[in-house]
Amino acid sequence: MSKIDLHMHSKISTDGEFSPEELMELCRDSGVKAAAVSDHNSIRGVAAAAAAAKKMDIELITAIELDCHIDGTNLHVLGYGIDIVGSKMVFDEIEQSLKVQEKTAGIKRLALVQKLGIFVDKAKVQALANQGIIEGEMIAEAALEDERNADNELLKPFRSGGTRSDNPYVNFYWDICAQGKPAYAHIAYRSLQETVSTIKAAGGIAILAHPGNNIGEDEGLLKKIIATGISGIEVFSSYHTPKTTAFYKRQAEKHHLLMTAGSDFHGKIKPSIHIGGIDTDGSDEKIYEELKKAIKAADK
Repeated sequence: MSKIDLHMHSKISTDGEFSPEELMELCRDSGVKAAAVSDHNSIRGVAAAAAAAKKMDIELITAIELDCHIDGTNLHVLGYGIDIVGSKMVFDEIEQSLKVQEKTAGIKRLALVQKLGIFVDKAKVQALANQGIIEGEMIAEAALEDERNADNELLKPFRSGGTRSDNPYVNFYWDICAQGKPAYAHIAYRSLQETVSTIKAAGGIAILAHPGNNIGEDEGLLKKIIATGISGIEVFSSYHTPKTTAFYKRQAEKHHLLMTAGSDFHGKIKPSIHIGGIDTDGSDEKIYEELKKAIKAADK
């Protein structure tokens, strides 16, 4: 277990399970000493997490995870060390703008899953939906519990013993609802360049999140991403295989970028992912100290 976890989500994220305060309790119980609550396109949980962290002697870095795109490929970018007071209006506008699109996309996503021949109880999904937004993970939960899908071949990988059963709900999202998959519902995200600029304007630094999940090991696309001014890569991620981790470690070293580490903990949608459950090759302290140093330099 790692003593740092720089990527986790509270229920401020529509796919999170726990409150910001509960996340800090989980960090304490897991032995995590430095953390970042990085909710999707929102900073609303950071202040509460910071207050709870202080009581538990946990160092908290202000953070957000922003959806964006480059060359038609959707990405997630972490913004660390952002000013959540001075930049509140900017981030609140981003969150509200995307929520309008996400509600529409959720309805379309559900219809596309049903079109594939998967039975989904609409009322059950709506009851599971957080903030009125239907995520792929909620559709998965309802579908896997629906007896009408007992013999559905599309769902076998996500059931017990299946190849994607370790984190069935979020794996359903990546396999069925993510970009390029049959139940993908388009959302017009901002460009990566604009996103990096927004993070920097807020006094923070931009880190490419779990790139193995979004771009694989596409070195050409990675070079374009780096050219936008990101400061680092989330090399150590619960999504990355040892091979992927090694690839991105080499890329970070080659391009003189920061390396960060995060579990991307959400709660029940990723049951095999635990806070602090990342292997950093014993470099916890180095990762954290270099990140803090970079944040301090960006704030000058």
